[in-house]
Amino acid sequence: MIVLLASCAGLKTAFTGNKGTASTGNSTAVKKETKFLDPVDMPVESSKAVKETGAEKPVAKKETVRNSSHRESNAENLSALQVKYAVILSTPAEEVKNTKMFEFIDDWYGTPYRLGGTTKKGVDCSAFSQFLFASVYGFSIPRTAKEQYNLTNRISRTELKEGDLIFFNTRGGVSHVGVYLQNNKFVHASTSGGVMISDIFDDYWVRRFVGVGRLKDRESVVSTK
Repeated sequence: MIVLLASCAGLKTAFTGNKGTASTGNSTAVKKETKFLDPVDMPVESSKAVKETGAEKPVAKKETVRNSSHRESNAENLSALQVKYAVILSTPAEEVKNTKMFEFIDDWYGTPYRLGGTTKKGVDCSAFSQFLFASVYGFSIPRTAKEQYNLTNRISRTELKEGDLIFFNTRGGVSHVGVYLQNNKFVHASTSGGVMISDIFDDYWVRRFVGVGRLKDRESVVSTK
């Protein structure tokens, strides 16, 4: 009986020892698996994936900042005259480039109309266009609208450029002239509002449009310089 009890005690100890060893082995395996899945390694994989897919584009952000600075720099260089006439012409201020032209227009703007007039007390359309060409371009062109029409080559309205002459029939034949600016706008001495800027596609001017003229060549006018 004593021998049997001793044997059972030995078996219990052996069984308990093996169970402890197995438990220790499982714990080690778990620790190793946890180390393999350590989240410290994940950002490296994530960064690599972003780099490969191109999802992150820091260059585009730098470009946006550069373009923004460029626009701000352009805005700072604009004059009050450019801003004023950009509003009137409904065009970007950067497109108002001919400073000499717009300074001349600004100086005469609002001068009342007077048939045969040649001063700032009153001026007619052909005298105004004659003065503009002399002051801005340094050329002397004829005095009347009809003579200015005969001096120029006919072109299409789709070919209009700054400085082209636009002719209208307001009282029979070629009787009114203006100077084209941009964005369908022209400057002229109007009987209703004096020196002003109008749109060539206003109903009144569309119905009276005759044609567009461009100076034939430099030899066809007399230089004032």
